[in-house]
Amino acid sequence: MSKIMKWEPEDPQFWKEHGSGLAWRTCGITTFSLVSSFATWFVMSAVVVRLPNIGFKFSTMELFWLAAIPGLASGILRLIHSFFIPVLGTRPVVSIATIIKLIPMVWLGFAVQDLNTGFWTFIIIGFLSGMGGGDFSSYMPSTSIFFPKRLQGLAMGIQAGIGNFGVSVVQFVTPWIITFAIFGAAVGGPQIFTKGDVIKGAITVTKVAEDPTAVGVDCKKKDAKCVVTDIVVNKPELAAAIVVTKDAGVVKDVVVQDTDTVKAIKADVVKDASGKIIAVNKTEGILVGGTAPFTPVKKNAAGAVTDVAVKNVIKKGIWVQNAAFWYIPWLIIAFILSMIFLRSIGTLKGRGFKGQFEILSKRNRALTHSWNCTITYIASFGSFSGYAAAFPMMIKVIYGGFDGAPDPLQYAYLGPLIGGVIRAVTGPIWDKLGGSIGMQYTTIGQILGCLYLIFGGYLTPAGLEQFPGFVYGMLWIFLMTGINNAATFRQYPIIFAYSASKGAQMLGWTGAWAAFGPFVFTSLIGGSITGYGSAIPFFAGIAIYYAYSTIINWWYYTRKGCERGDWGNVKGTWWDRLSDAEKEKIKRIDLQKA
Repeated sequence: MSKIMKWEPEDPQFWKEHGSGLAWRTCGITTFSLVSSFATWFVMSAVVVRLPNIGFKFSTMELFWLAAIPGLASGILRLIHSFFIPVLGTRPVVSIATIIKLIPMVWLGFAVQDLNTGFWTFIIIGFLSGMGGGDFSSYMPSTSIFFPKRLQGLAMGIQAGIGNFGVSVVQFVTPWIITFAIFGAAVGGPQIFTKGDVIKGAITVTKVAEDPTAVGVDCKKKDAKCVVTDIVVNKPELAAAIVVTKDAGVVKDVVVQDTDTVKAIKADVVKDASGKIIAVNKTEGILVGGTAPFTPVKKNAAGAVTDVAVKNVIKKGIWVQNAAFWYIPWLIIAFILSMIFLRSIGTLKGRGFKGQFEILSKRNRALTHSWNCTITYIASFGSFSGYAAAFPMMIKVIYGGFDGAPDPLQYAYLGPLIGGVIRAVTGPIWDKLGGSIGMQYTTIGQILGCLYLIFGGYLTPAGLEQFPGFVYGMLWIFLMTGINNAATFRQYPIIFAYSASKGAQMLGWTGAWAAFGPFVFTSLIGGSITGYGSAIPFFAGIAIYYAYSTIINWWYYTRKGCERGDWGNVKGTWWDRLSDAEKEKIKRIDLQKA
């Protein structure tokens, strides 16, 4: 039977004889599936940092949009998923949600192999990838209803914490798995990966104002309207290789010609009979281009050179499609396990899809607490998921312009990993001490992290030596959001202690709004950088939001005498302090029987 008609986890005897084994089995299988959900949700954030290297010509803001768009889909889908479990049950929802994620993974795997794939095609694929984030709002309610209240924080903290490893998995595994043909030629050949570093001191460039009559033009500033009048090659081995063409006192062209010791960069590829690349041999050489990555020698409308740099360039083969294709067997296995071993609880007192919106009713002040939980959950998981999606692009854009710039994916996985681990292990702490206490202190910690990045100058660096400080600041914020998130899993069911169904739905509802985090955070960070020159405006604004969240949490759930406090299993909760008559009255109001 796929449905269970008797489920009483709060009964110690039932839990010992029947409930515990099934609950933990369900938690284990759904967690295995949830890891793949998080991974497929964030796969686009790992892929976008490689797209310019293999030849896609997207702007910085377009890349931020591609990293952000899965968050838009996940938020919308979580609003839908938050109603599924009480109505449809665990087994069908988790099974279908797992197997349907094959669609964006297969599509993405083939799309990255075609340089003609347009921006909007990637947007659609990214949106579909958001299905991996949307189904979180089915996993959490499912877990909450299988466990007694005393273990909900532990169970959901473990599931969400391990599930969050999916983010680290995608950002840790991707740089490695795309370096070889894991599936052979069956799913496509390699792409040409290009990476270049400016050769320091190779040339000395002299610039003057493009308009001879202009006054006060500083040609050292970026985007100043200047032209190059002279180029001196400083390194003897490059002198014969770099050819400069001048006309009317300005430089018109700069090219590299092969010599005995210097070679212009060229791709060395092997193609099959149809013209498809089947192998890329690694080559190294010199390239003359713009100072920005993947740009040619920059010229103005009159053909005068305005920007030039000499770079050491490496070309080699990578298989970016592997970043998507390797999830296919994982999803299939998770689907089979879900179909065979999961069960649905048939005794939930859900009142249909319409009834699920009763968390927004005014009975028992449900509406007030629903929005309070939404605000605080955006501060916790919304922040975690938002920073996880934006972190690789932040590294690439903020620190990618320096010589020897770091590979974003060598560091980006650390944040989600730390947040996921701490989220999994701190659940029992907040079961004991109270979720509202944990949320209070960690949100303050997030504020301090934002201020550290702003006033430490790590968002407007002058050199690569500031990069470690930037990483430490981001990892601190990830740490705080992970602990914060673990505390929410304890607190929200307690706030709605009078209704297990509402407590489960609240986890789905708040998760839905927080799932917009990758979309909102990534797009706002990208907009802040491209519009204002740095991410400072974003981090200042989010610090203010965290302060507001802290006030909400303190007033309603933490201070002495608050409305629905949670002081843990040791000191009790607001529900524990009510008499049986008061509890019964609240339940009758909830069921509209008062």
